[in-house]
Amino acid sequence: MIYLKKAARTAETDQESVREVVTSMLAEIAAGGEETARAYARDLDKWSGDIIVSAADRAAAAALVPAQLKADIQFAHNNVRRFAEAQRGTVTDFAIEILPGLTAGQRQIPVSAAGCYVPGGRYSHVASAIMTITTAKVAGVPHIAACSPPRPGVGIPPAILYAMDLCGADVILSMGGVQGVAAMANGLFGLPKADILVGPGNQYVAEAKRILFGQVGIDMFAGPTDSMVVADATADPEMVAADLVGQAEHGYNSPVWLVTSDRALAEQVMALVPRLIETLPEINRISAQAAWRDFAEVILCGSAEEMAQVSDQFAPEHLHIQAENLDWWLQRLQSYGSLFLGEETTVAFGDKTSGPNHVLPTSGAARYTGGLSVHKFMKTVTWQRATRDAARPLAEATARISRLEGMEGHARSADIRLAKFFPGETFDLSQANGQG
Repeated sequence: MIYLKKAARTAETDQESVREVVTSMLAEIAAGGEETARAYARDLDKWSGDIIVSAADRAAAAALVPAQLKADIQFAHNNVRRFAEAQRGTVTDFAIEILPGLTAGQRQIPVSAAGCYVPGGRYSHVASAIMTITTAKVAGVPHIAACSPPRPGVGIPPAILYAMDLCGADVILSMGGVQGVAAMANGLFGLPKADILVGPGNQYVAEAKRILFGQVGIDMFAGPTDSMVVADATADPEMVAADLVGQAEHGYNSPVWLVTSDRALAEQVMALVPRLIETLPEINRISAQAAWRDFAEVILCGSAEEMAQVSDQFAPEHLHIQAENLDWWLQRLQSYGSLFLGEETTVAFGDKTSGPNHVLPTSGAARYTGGLSVHKFMKTVTWQRATRDAARPLAEATARISRLEGMEGHARSADIRLAKFFPGETFDLSQANGQG
C-alpha cells in the first residue's frame, strides 16, 4: 500500500492533559456531591437553573418543536426501536440437560439503572438521545436517566428534550460534561446509581467513562469518531469526497480515511475535499479543515483484497464500501463498527435515522467489540440444578481435579455431598493422576 496522504497527528495526541483534568473533576464530585456538580454546571455549562427537568418543562419543549421535525424524530425513533427489538429477539433464556439429572441454563436480565449521555454542545445531537434511550428501553431497563448540556438561559434545546422524553427517559438532567456523567454514576439528584453509562461525547466525557469503568459498566472505550471509505474505480469521486467531509465535521480530531485501488479517484477526491470543506458553515468548516489537515489519510492499494486487509487493520468505526461486488465485501470484512454497502447508503443515514445504533467503537476497538445494542444493557447469567444421582459423577471428578490443583477446600465441598447422598459407599477421591 502507498500513502498518498499521511496523518500528522493521532487521536491520542494531548490525551494525557485531558486525563489529568477529568481525574481531578471526578474526585472532587465524588467527595463534594451535588453541590460540587452544581458548581461545575454553573462554571462550565453556564447554567444555574433546575437540574432535573420537570414534566411541565418537557411539555413546553415539545410545544416548541415544529410538526415536521417531530415527525422526523418519530421516524428515526421507530426505525431504531424496530432494529433494537430485532436484536432483543436474538438473545433468549434457555435450559439444557447436560447429563441425566444435571440441568443448566441462562437468563437475560437487564441492568437496573442506565445513564445515557446526550451531547449538545456545538450541535444538537437529537439522534444520540434516540440511539441510547430507545435501546435501553427496549432492553427492559427499569430506570433510565439521561443528561445533556443546557444552553445558557435556555436549557436543553427543545428538540433534544422532546426526543429524550419520546424515547422514554425517566429522569432528565440539565447537565453536561464530566459533571453530568459523574452525577449519573454517583446517583446524585435523587437518581439511583447507574449500572451502565452509555453515549458519545467529547474527549472529556469519553475519559470520564473510561476512568469510571469498573465502578460502573460502560458501552465501550471511546475516542474521536472515525470513518473510512473504501472505493474502487467505479466510485463517484464527488460522493466519496462529500462522505469524507460529512464525517470530518464531527471535530478537529476526527480521522477520515480513503482506501482506494484507483489513483485517479484518489487525486480527484483529494482535490475536491478542501473545496467542499470551504462551503461549510464556519464552526463545521474549522473542524473539518483541522480533521482533514491533521488526521486524514489516503491510501492506495493494488487490489480489493489488499484494501480489505487495510480496512481490517484500521478497524474503523464507520466503514463505507463504494465498490463493485458488495456481497463479497460483506462476507470478507471482519473489523468495523458499522458497515455501509453501496452509494445508496451513507454514514449520515446510520448516524441519524436508519436503525442500527450509531454509538460505535472507535480508535480500532472494532477489532474486539461491536457497538451499542440491547445486549450492552443486559446481563447473560447462568444457573444450574442437579439431582443427587447427577451430583455423584460431578462430585467425584470435582474432588479429584481440585486435589490435583491443590484446592482442598473445593475437594471437600464435593466429598461432603458424596458422604451425605451415598452413605456407606467408598469413592477414590485422590488426585486425578492417582497420587494421594
